[in-house]
Amino acid sequence: PWHGRGEAAPNVRYGETPEALQEQFAALQAAGLSQCASLAELTELLDKQAPAHALRFALESAWVHLEAARAGRPVWQQLGVPAPAPAGAPTAVSVPIMEPGAVAGFVQQHALHRFPLLKIKVSRDTAADLLREVTRLLPGQPLIVDGNEAWPDADSLRRDWEQLSRLPGLHVRLLEQPLPAACAPDYRALKGQLGCPVFADESVTDQANFADIAQQFDGVNMKLMKAGGYLNGLRILRETRAHGLQTMLGCMVETSLGIWSALQVSALADVCDLDGFLIVQDEPFGLVQEQEGRLVMSEIGKW
Repeated sequence: PWHGRGEAAPNVRYGETPEALQEQFAALQAAGLSQCASLAELTELLDKQAPAHALRFALESAWVHLEAARAGRPVWQQLGVPAPAPAGAPTAVSVPIMEPGAVAGFVQQHALHRFPLLKIKVSRDTAADLLREVTRLLPGQPLIVDGNEAWPDADSLRRDWEQLSRLPGLHVRLLEQPLPAACAPDYRALKGQLGCPVFADESVTDQANFADIAQQFDGVNMKLMKAGGYLNGLRILRETRAHGLQTMLGCMVETSLGIWSALQVSALADVCDLDGFLIVQDEPFGLVQEQEGRLVMSEIGKW
């Protein structure tokens, strides 16, 4: 029999827990989940019940995967998007928060030089020391600097970034969400002034006005788990492109099922940051393999 699988990776940042998702799933079953006979009916039920975005993505993606299997076509084709790159999607890989002195051993142990992008999570206090050490080890290595809303305002970021940008060998591909999402006027004041693209993450909500986002940012990071499904995720990617912004595909800590799902829409992304499955112990599905910094879908991924 045909089947479709979907993954929910709850994120505590958004108030999602495994227990809450189990309760919401039970409520959806009681509300008639098994009676849904089409994606439109499923969407109507999910809109009405409003479960956590991670659970919504699991259910919607499982349905899309089922429909693709029934139709005998790849998921990307079912979604109406271009095919993923046959050679695999190059991905960034994250360097976890650590003391600068530990970076060299971590880079060597995990052979991080093979990845096309390194993602460095920084706080305002640690940014200079951490980036100095990374660029010493890997001069010219393209970096995603994830600011995680660490700077309070435009002036503090402008001052610090002026110093950081002088680090020898520093090559920042993009700076992600350096100020809190509430700092829209500050983002507008900084637009185009930092010498690298600035990408939105937390600033992109379901209610986001993309004309406004385009006045603040150069790109958008879309995560399917956060978007709550392929349909909303594709809407975000298309809105981003329509407003002349760059696109980035991100993830939570997920198994290869969630990453495989993201890869279905990877042709729409300028940057992929899909390393979440690489830190999962005893990863159960094996749907994606990392080869020299590229993510390749296994044959079993066709289901």
